[in-house]
Amino acid sequence: MFTGIVHGIGQIVSIDKKKKLHTYTIAFSSVLLKDLKLGASVSNNGCCLTVTTIDNYYVTFDVMQITLNYTNLGLTDTGNYVNLERSAKYGDEIGGHIVSGHIINTAKISKILKSNNNYIIWLKLNDLSLMKYIFCKGFICIDGISLTIVSIINDEFSVSIIPETLSLTTIGFKKIGELVNIEVDLQTQIIVDTTERLINKNFIFSHT
Repeated sequence: MFTGIVHGIGQIVSIDKKKKLHTYTIAFSSVLLKDLKLGASVSNNGCCLTVTTIDNYYVTFDVMQITLNYTNLGLTDTGNYVNLERSAKYGDEIGGHIVSGHIINTAKISKILKSNNNYIIWLKLNDLSLMKYIFCKGFICIDGISLTIVSIINDEFSVSIIPETLSLTTIGFKKIGELVNIEVDLQTQIIVDTTERLINKNFIFSHT
């Protein structure tokens, strides 16, 4: 489990691309490395990945084909940076919201609005059927960052980024047309899916 509060960024130093499996080696800071053990879970751009090796400041992760298909990790290259968050521990403050690290899909950045102390990103989901989980003032996790949905217009939605988030994450380097990883709020997803099932069940019963 994660909180959507990014602890730092790490640079990809190598990618070993095998058939249906990529192994990423990422340079960690000393803070991120503290007490890190093999088998630990770390959020990479919002994806929950398992530590496979630790060699000084270099940490490796295996990424399966299904993850490459559903996230932007398959589009990254050596030299790129990813947002990193260590898994939450019992008693930790939940500064963002509860995040599983299971990416549901990606979204394309359609517009970036910059002004004095204001940075707004507009996005469009690649799978528009997922818009049913998007609500104003609702939580959303974008590339591992816990954010609040500001507004929705047609098939697009926006989030506002504070200067602190811009300085500590990769979100400020993103350009129009780039893909970001999306995890919708789990509680919202459960409520929407349960309601849909109940409505469909009642409809079937009323027509039998």
